[in-house]
Amino acid sequence: MSAASAKGQVGIVGLGIMGGSIAKNLAAAGWQVIGFDLDAARCAEAKAASVEIATSAADVASKATNILISLPKPQALHATVEAIAAAKLSRRVIVELSTFSLEDKAEAEEKLRAAGHTMLDCPLSGTGSQARVKDLVVYASGDGQAIQSLMPVFADFSRAAHDLGAFGNGMKMKFVANLLVAINNVASAEAMVLGMKAGLDPAQVMKLVQAGAANSRVFELRAPMMVENRYDGGNLTMRNSTWQKDMTVIGEYAASVGCPTPLFSATAPIYLAALSTGYADQDTGAVCAVLEAMAGVKR
Repeated sequence: MSAASAKGQVGIVGLGIMGGSIAKNLAAAGWQVIGFDLDAARCAEAKAASVEIATSAADVASKATNILISLPKPQALHATVEAIAAAKLSRRVIVELSTFSLEDKAEAEEKLRAAGHTMLDCPLSGTGSQARVKDLVVYASGDGQAIQSLMPVFADFSRAAHDLGAFGNGMKMKFVANLLVAINNVASAEAMVLGMKAGLDPAQVMKLVQAGAANSRVFELRAPMMVENRYDGGNLTMRNSTWQKDMTVIGEYAASVGCPTPLFSATAPIYLAALSTGYADQDTGAVCAVLEAMAGVKR
């Protein structure tokens, strides 16, 4: 067995910001990684990092018994599930890493189970930049034995993985975590804009907030972008257009269980303003630019 496959095989469908980083980290850690993405450029990047590129999602499943799925939209999830189910393969474990509604995840799980496969609900806490340095947390839920068998895989692309029990609990935990991210991100921008409006140096504001009780992981991640006033390129951690999907599923779930979310709901118009003012494909940290415009701050 070659060094590249010393730890076994892992399939990955979706080689975007998250999936691509996970694929590269697993390959570097000694796994034989077989990946697929509709975007040829993403495939080329992964191939350069020693990821074997498959011709389709079904081709990935034909070559690997454990398959990670990291996709941007539920339509892509359902198309991938259809392809794997139609391939009529022996049992595969499909690990769904994205943030989707519980209904979309349950539909996918049912279809895969009918085809003889096991699907796990394993959303990730962390951004694209954190994925690059394995600073992710896996919220795993579903079949406990399957989760345990995948812990070595999780260990090579994350800093922690937790078994939350029944299928769907991982997604519920992700709703909780991302609700806080939504609030902390806008709160960070609001604080930075207040500092600018007060005539303070943004870099100093960032430094002193990080040194005090007001600091947060989200502030540490996004404040440097706010200081630079740049939300694209290598700074990109989560596009506003992608984040809107997360905002929608969190809001719908909270409403379905009758949970008030006044602070989360208050951030929604700020994110929508970012979408409508030219920041759709830029990082969610761009809510700072939205608030600067509202405050009349000119840099």
